[in-house]
Amino acid sequence: MWNLFEQPWTLLGAAVLVLFGVLTFRSVWSEKRKPWQWLLPAGVALLGVGLDLAVTTDLEKINQVIRTGIRAVQEENCAGIAPLIAADYQDSYHKSRDSLLDHCRVRLVPPAVQRIRRVSTKIEITPPEAKVALSIWMTFDQNSVWAQAYKQTALIAVDVYVRKQPDKSWRVNRVEVREVDKMPASWGVAKAPGSELKLLADGVRPSS
Repeated sequence: MWNLFEQPWTLLGAAVLVLFGVLTFRSVWSEKRKPWQWLLPAGVALLGVGLDLAVTTDLEKINQVIRTGIRAVQEENCAGIAPLIAADYQDSYHKSRDSLLDHCRVRLVPPAVQRIRRVSTKIEITPPEAKVALSIWMTFDQNSVWAQAYKQTALIAVDVYVRKQPDKSWRVNRVEVREVDKMPASWGVAKAPGSELKLLADGVRPSS
C-alpha cells in the first residue's frame, strides 16, 4: 500500500509542479502577480521534508535494524547484535536467543569478517511481522577459518524475520540461511565450518 510518509519525494515532485504552475500563472496574468505566490511550492516542499523527519515508518525502522545488524557483523561485534534480537528468537538451528548469541561469540571471533556489501533487499510487511529477503556479498578475512576452508568471498542469501515489539520497535525473531553462492544451504554451514564449507566448495549441497 502506498504510504505518504514512506514516499516524501512525492510531495517534492508536487512542489516542482506547483512551481511550474506559479511561473505559468505569473507569466500569463502578470497583473495578478503577488509575492506570496512563491510560498506555495516552498510550502509543499517543506511539508514533504517535515513529514519525512517527523515520522519514522515501520519500513524505515526495519531497514535500520538490517543496517545495524550488518554493521555489527562486519565489526565482529556480538554486543551490537544483541539489542536487535527478540526475546523469543528461534530458528532451525538456534533454539533460543541465548543460543544464537553464544554461537555468535564462538564463531564471530577476529579474524573473521573483512567486509559486507548488501546486494539486494526485499521487505514484505504484514504487521506485526515482516520478512526481509537479504542477499549480501561477504568478504572474509584471509586468515579466517571461513576463507581457509571455503574461499574469501561468498554470496549469501538469508531470510530475516522481524516482529514489532510492544514499544513499537522491530526486533529479529528468526533468521534462516537460504543460499551460499546460489546453492541451497542452511544453518548447517555454521555447525562445522571446515567440513560443511568444503562440501559447498566442491559443489555438494550440505545436509541441514
